[in-house]
Amino acid sequence: MARFGVEPNRELGQNFLIDDNILEVIGRTASLMPTDVVLEIGGGLGVLSTYLASRVAYLHVIESDAKLQPLLVDALEAHANAALIHADVMDVDLAALEPEPGKVVANLPYGVAVPALLRTIEELPSVTSWCVMLQREVADRLAAAPGSKTYGVPSVLAQLACEVRFERAISRNVFRPAPNVDSALVVLRRTGQAPPDRVRRLVRAAFAHRRKTLARSVELADAATDRPIERPIERQALRSALVQMGHPDDERAERLAPQEFAELAERIPE
Repeated sequence: MARFGVEPNRELGQNFLIDDNILEVIGRTASLMPTDVVLEIGGGLGVLSTYLASRVAYLHVIESDAKLQPLLVDALEAHANAALIHADVMDVDLAALEPEPGKVVANLPYGVAVPALLRTIEELPSVTSWCVMLQREVADRLAAAPGSKTYGVPSVLAQLACEVRFERAISRNVFRPAPNVDSALVVLRRTGQAPPDRVRRLVRAAFAHRRKTLARSVELADAATDRPIERPIERQALRSALVQMGHPDDERAERLAPQEFAELAERIPE
């Protein structure tokens, strides 16, 4: 950091991994193989990047901070099997990555952890497993069960396509600067494809107003959208579908299991 004049950018949620001891934990947890093609989001100082590049067939590293590019180029110089992409992960055409990644292993920047993770689930069907470090609160949300306070959109969308496992808590001391929040290592194993657009829209609308019933929340969310909706979901259709599934018509979103959202979307007329 001193040699390249690098300072962490808190606006980008940067907490750089600096402890080599955690690398073997990540490697074992990710079940790294010499044939793996891995995607790393948020290369940071290149500590994890160099570890991965020396153990897998190919590594894609996405980093948005231009100040880190010289440092990462230097870190990866000896690894011809690594490619550095300087861009915001939300702007990268993930489907165009060649070779196709089969795993995501990353210390996810806190600011984009959830949208970046969900985007890889949706746009990279080739990825079958994830081993990621992220905020403890986010980890709890991803693995949350129906009915819990942390159960919400990330829980449902991730669990519709993956088995989510909270692996272990991570000490703040492995990062610089040490974050003000706890971190965790989470593993996801793909069990199916990402839910279609209609299901994703239903899930997001259902949790948009947590104090409202599911049907009312969806109605309010559709009304508040800044884009015209070609086929808004009717409140009565939702209520009827919930009853058909054995739920009261005034059910709340947090009481439905992930798969029930997919079933609910199928029961609503197009």
